[in-house]
Amino acid sequence: MGAPSLPRPAPGKRLAPDPGYRAFVDLAVREGRSISGHHNQNHVVPVTPAMAEPLGRAVGTPVTVRVRRAEALPVVIRTWQNEEEILDAIEGALPHVPRCLAKGDGFAIHSYVEGVPLSGLCANGKPVDTLLMKTLAGLLARMARVRRDTLPPLPSVWPRDETDGQGFLRTLAHLADQQIRRPNWSTFGGLFVALGVPEDALTGLAGRIPAMARRPYSLLHTDLHRDNLIVSYGGDPPLICVDWELATYGDPLHDLATHLVRMRYPGHQRPEVVDAWADAMREVRPAAVNGLDKDLRHYLAFERAQSVYPDVMRAARSLEESFTRKGLDEATARVRRALEAAARPLRLANVPGQREIESALFRWLVSRDRHGRGGRGVITTALNWAGDRRLDPPDDFPGSAVREALTVEGAAPAGRVFKGTVHLNTVVRMSSSTRLVVVRRRLPEACRREHGFLSEHAVLRAIEDTPVAVAAPRALALGVSHPDGPFAIHTYEGPGDVDRPPEHPVNGLLPHEADGLVDQLRALTLVDFRRLDPLAGERGFHRRLKDQLVTLVAELPGSSQLLARQLGLPDADRLRQILSRHEVSHRKPSLLHGDLNPWNLVRRGDAFALTLIDWEMALVGDPLHDLVRHMHLTPTRPEIRERMFRRWERGLPSEYTRDWRKDWQVYRLLEIVRSAYVDLDRIVTGASLDASNVRRAVGSYAVTLAVATGSLGLPVRTTATPYLARALVQSGAVRGGASRSGSRG
Repeated sequence: MGAPSLPRPAPGKRLAPDPGYRAFVDLAVREGRSISGHHNQNHVVPVTPAMAEPLGRAVGTPVTVRVRRAEALPVVIRTWQNEEEILDAIEGALPHVPRCLAKGDGFAIHSYVEGVPLSGLCANGKPVDTLLMKTLAGLLARMARVRRDTLPPLPSVWPRDETDGQGFLRTLAHLADQQIRRPNWSTFGGLFVALGVPEDALTGLAGRIPAMARRPYSLLHTDLHRDNLIVSYGGDPPLICVDWELATYGDPLHDLATHLVRMRYPGHQRPEVVDAWADAMREVRPAAVNGLDKDLRHYLAFERAQSVYPDVMRAARSLEESFTRKGLDEATARVRRALEAAARPLRLANVPGQREIESALFRWLVSRDRHGRGGRGVITTALNWAGDRRLDPPDDFPGSAVREALTVEGAAPAGRVFKGTVHLNTVVRMSSSTRLVVVRRRLPEACRREHGFLSEHAVLRAIEDTPVAVAAPRALALGVSHPDGPFAIHTYEGPGDVDRPPEHPVNGLLPHEADGLVDQLRALTLVDFRRLDPLAGERGFHRRLKDQLVTLVAELPGSSQLLARQLGLPDADRLRQILSRHEVSHRKPSLLHGDLNPWNLVRRGDAFALTLIDWEMALVGDPLHDLVRHMHLTPTRPEIRERMFRRWERGLPSEYTRDWRKDWQVYRLLEIVRSAYVDLDRIVTGASLDASNVRRAVGSYAVTLAVATGSLGLPVRTTATPYLARALVQSGAVRGGASRSGSRG
């Protein structure tokens, strides 16, 4: 490090309002040697004659001019805003760190540390020389010698007990949410939701942090990677830490964890680093290693969890700066690695595959550059789309409206993006008409064991063309866009205030909602289903349902079938035998919704009470089945169930309702058994666990299993509990509240 030839400026003289400083900074930016960083652009430049006295450095002595990057995203946790106060505090314990010589608006001038960044000698992933590694462990330990009273005041949210590891880590999680997620959510929130990262991921993590051993707090660097470690030319000291702006005060295990992750040691060297740190820390502050073996993993998990935010945002931003096919591939891979690392600590149910991530990034980019500026031919191509001839566009939604909806789709805020078991639904506002529409895209890796029989757009158009009292979306467009493939656009059926999310009867229907739903199911009997399926309406609907369930069980993956047998569920052949004992009477068929779970019902403030959305599982069959399946999928109190049955029976001719009292339990049996297999498969495969209805269903799977085996007349095996627990733990599925409702397929 260049030694000062003049006394160091007093702290009170460090502010640099003089225009001479600005001229020096401009000179450094133009002519200095630049070193890029995430938060600052560093420029190394020799001191000019005019600046020698103000900076306290001889002419020609190199200094580092640090200029805050205006375009830098807020992606770090900052405890203190003034780095120079931190440098003042550590000067006694670590005398070779840089000194702040002057500071102004958007810049700071530091003494220059001579040497070579460790990254230039030893790249990420390569092992660090053992002697250097032990020296580095000693540096981390020496930070514990910095006295608390020399550091700047801590924020008011800091734990009062300065040995509380749990409280410190919870504070970090909340600060990450406040300082990283929230400032960026308006720009990137929709992208994160599309990738399966919910808004409350970090606050949820904070609530799950367990009690830990007590360790005395100390100064932490928190950003010790290979670029911030300088190997000195003279070797005394051999290593110097730079870039202290993210320093904090807390549990020393946090510094060790961030260092392990950001240094990217090879796997075989990580235990050696931990041992070296523990040995060095025992000499300085032995209590700092309390609970090391048990608690380090919690800090490592937090580092992986919070890193998903900067990694995803930087990947998306890189496409804005320069878009190429190679760049999109690299950004997609980077996002996937970040999601995979954060999946367990944030309890992300499913990590999207390559196609889904690529599509989400591409839509976000298109919405940021709607007119294809900068010669981005691929983006310009994305603004084109091909209509599907199966759906004639309505007069009030021409091709120009479709194009507008597709271009703004990726810019939708998080509160307008809804990820279900099969579809990603994005609500966009049309500037041409101020109306709200929903762009529906099928998730590339969606796995639905149950299959629909009718085309959703055809069902919606049939309802629209028939004067019946059914509240359903209108199908506005159907087509294919680049590179996402098929899409559909429907009218939005949520509240007019788009900042308020749709409200669903997740805890069951209110009396007037039960009446409204029954009235709409009765109205569906007036829709001419033969225009949808000319061959529908034949006898044997219940038999076909049984055959479909048996086929579903037979086609489950081997791992799901194996666990089903261990839990006492019958295989396909045995299930067919058991179900053959049950039959129902024939009733006149009608159009059925097929999947009336609470999240497919949107509350509204008129006589309809509810809007019925997501008609992909629509079919033609016994109207009793639609009512019973709804009661299975939705928490239904006995008095509401009786109310619905009475109103349904009174409002329909007997040809639709005959013998329902003896038959509804048969349909209920089918739905209970179906949920036992489908929910188990969700647990084993992890499919769709980020959907609300699925989370709730798997959260109460033990109840579902017991009811299903009992309904089939089979005993619950004593070996069920450990297998079930193992499956739930491995999948991370136990997140929803208890409910007897099953999941939809």
